Amino acid sequence: MSNFFKENINHIKNLSKDEFESLYEFTQILNSATRQDLLIEDAIDIVINVINAERGLFVKYDEENDNFSIISARKISNETITDLHEFSSGILQKVIKEKKPLLYHDVMSDPHLSQFESVQIQRIKSVIGVPIVRDAKVWGVIVADSQLDRREFTDENLLFLSFFSNLVSLALDRIIKLEELEKENQILINRLQLTEEIPEMIGNSTAMRTLTHLIHKVAMTDATVLIVGESGTGKEVAAKAIHELSKRKEKPFLAQFCGSIPDTLLESELFGYKKGAFTGANTDKQGLLEAADSGTFFLDEIADISTALQAKLLRVLENREIIRLGDVKVKKVDARIIAATNKDLQALVKDGSFREDLFYRLNVFPIRIPPLRERRSDIPLLVDFFIKKIGKKNMLIDSAAIKKLESYYWPGNIRQLINVIHRALILCDGDKLHADHIILEDQAVVETFQGTLREYEMLILKKRLEEFNHNRTLTAKSLDVSVRWIQLKLKEMGEQ
Repeated sequence: MSNFFKENINHIKNLSKDEFESLYEFTQILNSATRQDLLIEDAIDIVINVINAERGLFVKYDEENDNFSIISARKISNETITDLHEFSSGILQKVIKEKKPLLYHDVMSDPHLSQFESVQIQRIKSVIGVPIVRDAKVWGVIVADSQLDRREFTDENLLFLSFFSNLVSLALDRIIKLEELEKENQILINRLQLTEEIPEMIGNSTAMRTLTHLIHKVAMTDATVLIVGESGTGKEVAAKAIHELSKRKEKPFLAQFCGSIPDTLLESELFGYKKGAFTGANTDKQGLLEAADSGTFFLDEIADISTALQAKLLRVLENREIIRLGDVKVKKVDARIIAATNKDLQALVKDGSFREDLFYRLNVFPIRIPPLRERRSDIPLLVDFFIKKIGKKNMLIDSAAIKKLESYYWPGNIRQLINVIHRALILCDGDKLHADHIILEDQAVVETFQGTLREYEMLILKKRLEEFNHNRTLTAKSLDVSVRWIQLKLKEMGEQ
C-alpha cells in the first residue's frame, strides 16, 4: 500500500472533489459494513456514479475452476442484471491476468477487445476493470462500462478506482474474517449446547440431550416459553435453567403457582394493588409481574387460572402492561414469561375453558419435559445425584436395587424418585442400599392387600387412572396394555 501511495502521490493531489467525496463516503461504508452483499452493492453504486457508467458488475473469481459468479450487477437505473453473459468474460480475464486496474477508452476500435461477442452485442465503447485482491490473489473483479459516454473513463478515474479497490479489499477482508469467526463461534456454541449439562437436570439419555439443547437454544432469546410435562418432571427446574442461561440472569427470577388459589388472591399477587382497593389493603403493594421487571416470571400450572384472569394475562403478553387492583394507571413491565402445565391446553381450548388467543401467546416455544419412564437409563445417575445431595456421599447402591427402580413406571416422576431414595436412606443402616430398602407405592399395596386377583387388578387400574388424571392412553402405557384393554376393564367395573 505504501509503495502505491509513494508512486502516485502527485496524482493523489489531483483527485477531483467528487472523487475525494466518494472515497470519504466509502470509508464510512467500510467502517460500518458487516455483510459482504451490502458492501458490494454500495461499491457498485459508487463506481457507477463516479465514472458516469451505465452498468456495473462485481464478480467473484473461482481460481480453481477459472470461472466467475455474479455477486452484484446493475444498471445506472438500479435495474438488476442476472446474466453474466451480458458482460465480456474476455475483459474479466484480462483483469485477472494483469492483476491491476485496466482502462479501455474505445473498445470497439481495439482489435484485442472488439472480437469479444458481448462487446459487439452490447456495443460497448468504454470499460474500466478493477481487481479486488485478497491474500495476494484476485478474489473478485469490478467492471464498469458505457455504450455512450467516454468522458469519465480517464486515467484520473483509473487512479481513483485503484484507491477504491484497495479500500474494498480491506473492507472485504475484515468482513470475511468476521463472518468466519462468527461461524466458528456458532459451531462451538452448538457443540457446547449439545454437551454442556444444566445443573439439577441430570441425565445423558437422548430425551435429556434433546431437552438440554432446546433450553440452550431458547434461553438466549426473549421468546415466551410453554413447558409441558407430567407432575414431578421438573418443569420449574427447566424454567430456572432458561433464566440462568439467558441475558436476564442477573435480574430476578420469580415464580407463582396458579393451582387451587382463589382468583382475587392470585390477581393481587400477580398485579399488586392500590391502597384501599379492598378491605385490608392498607398500603400499595407491588405485584410479582412488576417485581420481575427485566427478569423472568414463571407461571406454574397456568391451566388452572380463571378465564377472567386469562384475559388480564393476555394483556401482559400482548402489550407488556399491567394495572394494579384498584388503580387506573398503566405500568409497563419487561418480564419474560415462562408458563408450565401438566394438562393438555389444546384440549382445554377446544372445550372452552382456556382462551385460544392466550394459548397461542404462551405457546411461542413449547418444551416438553419427558417423564421418567421415557428415560429409565438416567435413573442410576439420578439416584447417585440425589444420594449425594441428601448427604450420603459414601453410600453405594446394589445393582438389584437399580434394576428394581428401572423397572418401575414412576407416575410421580422425579419428585417420587427423590422420596423413594430418601425413604431408602432412612431404612438403610449400612453403607449400601439394597433392593429391600426400595419401597415403592405399588409394593406397599401388594403387601397389605387381602382381596381377590380381580379386585387387585381393578384397584391398580383405578389408582393408575387417578395418577394420570384419567388419561387412558398414559394409563395404558404405564401398565403396558392397550387402550382397548382399559376400556373393557372400565366397562366391567360399570364406569364406561
